[in-house]
Amino acid sequence: MGLRCGLIGLPSCGKTVIFNAITAAKAPLYGGSELNRVVVNLPDERMKKLVDMYHPAKVVPATLEVLDIAGIGNESNGRRSRLMGNIKDLEALLHTVRCFEDDQVAFHHDRIDPVRDVETVDLEMMAADSATLENKLNRLAKKVRTGDKEVVREAGHCEKVRAAIQEGIPARKQGLTPQELASVYECNLFSLKPVVYIANIKKMSEAGNAHVLALQKLAAEERAEMILVCGKDEADIAELEPDERGIFLEELGLKESAMERLLQAAYRKLGLINFFTVGEDEVRAWTCNRDDKAPVAAGKIHSDMEKGFIRMEVFRYSDLMELGSEAAIAKAGKRRLEGREYEVQDGDIVSVLFNKG
Repeated sequence: MGLRCGLIGLPSCGKTVIFNAITAAKAPLYGGSELNRVVVNLPDERMKKLVDMYHPAKVVPATLEVLDIAGIGNESNGRRSRLMGNIKDLEALLHTVRCFEDDQVAFHHDRIDPVRDVETVDLEMMAADSATLENKLNRLAKKVRTGDKEVVREAGHCEKVRAAIQEGIPARKQGLTPQELASVYECNLFSLKPVVYIANIKKMSEAGNAHVLALQKLAAEERAEMILVCGKDEADIAELEPDERGIFLEELGLKESAMERLLQAAYRKLGLINFFTVGEDEVRAWTCNRDDKAPVAAGKIHSDMEKGFIRMEVFRYSDLMELGSEAAIAKAGKRRLEGREYEVQDGDIVSVLFNKG
């Protein structure tokens, strides 16, 4: 299962334009559904070179599932419930914020104000979180009366988080301890999800405008990632053939597509890496957390590999490219056997020895 991200933001902030820039999905900009969804292959130059080397029968790149969720703002309870239901299981939120002036493009407010717009969406998510925490506290109330110390501690954590949310502080900004995070884990709080901000501009000359700088400051204060996207131009470029895109991106002053920039930001924010399995049958990319130990990473390939893990054979993609073959890797002593405590690194090429039961 690939990474799942959702584009959120106010109505008419440009989410669907950004969605099309990222995915080339050609979703309708007006009168569309409350939800657009597409799974895209993640661009990775390393995969191309591995495929050229192994000529496999099957190629499976890492994937990104992107949801374009209808605009959020001053929702009725019923619509809020539907929108939040779409956000619930996402691993990261791609918060699109309008950072350009254009009287010809209608907007939710009379003036452009990125900080206000972010706060508006946060308030909707916090309203849902407050209700979720209240429901949990009501369930815990009877057990609290028994004096169970663990339950009392859990309820205390939930009440603390809820109180801060009611003061307007999203859970992700509360500096929660591991114990507090564990107490609210099952609540799957919307305002706790990692956020990557997307500053939607019309042209790169707007990259330093006051709206972008305001969003940049907000993102820095909460240690979030922010990327700039020329929504309309990059949506048009995304529809071109892959070998034509580079020329037009260069004209915009960009080295990488919106998808690549977004992917890098999301991976940094979530602490994710890619490792590979290779061979004539298949070349495949896998995603895991940066600090995952070898058995956990092996479990991404198959749950049996984690359960019966014995050891992992590892060599580096960079060494393979430098030396040219697995035989040369072995001769140079660059192929290693790693045990249960090994932390898999970005670019590792692995094979797993495990007890099959």
